[in-house]
Amino acid sequence: MAAEGGVQSVRRAIGVLDCFGGGDASLSLSDLSRRMGLSTSTTHRLARTLTGAGFLEQEARTGRYRLGPSITELGQLSFHRRGLHRIPPELAELARITSATVDLAVRNDRHAVILSGGSLNPDSGIGLRRPLHSTALGKVLLAWDPEGRADLEALGPLRALTGRTIVDHGELRAELDRVREAGYALNDGESGDGIRTVAVPVLDRQGHARYALAVRSTPLVMSDARIDWFVTHARACARALEVLLIPPAERRLRTSDGWAPA
Repeated sequence: MAAEGGVQSVRRAIGVLDCFGGGDASLSLSDLSRRMGLSTSTTHRLARTLTGAGFLEQEARTGRYRLGPSITELGQLSFHRRGLHRIPPELAELARITSATVDLAVRNDRHAVILSGGSLNPDSGIGLRRPLHSTALGKVLLAWDPEGRADLEALGPLRALTGRTIVDHGELRAELDRVREAGYALNDGESGDGIRTVAVPVLDRQGHARYALAVRSTPLVMSDARIDWFVTHARACARALEVLLIPPAERRLRTSDGWAPA
């Protein structure tokens, strides 16, 4: 029983930190309590523990909580150890060639989390998380998921963001089949009106998507006739990112005929 209680406490502590995933700079104790569905006293104990460990810090004037220096340190360590500090030039070059917005993302539970790219607001961090089911990034991360998380019902209800958003799990499963067959994903106004995005996987040797790379523009610029052109340039960038981001022993093999099939 004690072990179960310890696991529950860890999960709750992670849940408190996850409350900041939507881009909020700071949250009050009542905000955290409401989002966690816990009593104020329980939430206060969790927040106090996390503050003592440096994962949260409390604003002296308002008493509100924000992410602390321990989170910053771990984030920086992860960012550099993944090699992500080396990729901005590659993303910038793809953006220059295509005159489009370019983003790189990884899956975190039910979201595609953008690690680097033009969609992020550098001041607020807004735009960090995107739904998996309604974005090209998310479709790629689902279609080539390294963990084999094929139970789409586990995503929960699929919220409609526009009239084109896929909200049926069966339709999403069929869409992912098309994505795998085509080798890229398309978001055609499913996350926002007037937006068209193509995304391709950054694959490892096992054929799993470690990351997803997206190029976003408008239907006028990314016309039906030019989609293949955008996909070609996105794939070239993804190949470069494989070298920068995936350890040599885990990369796809290159043969005299090109890249070994995933």
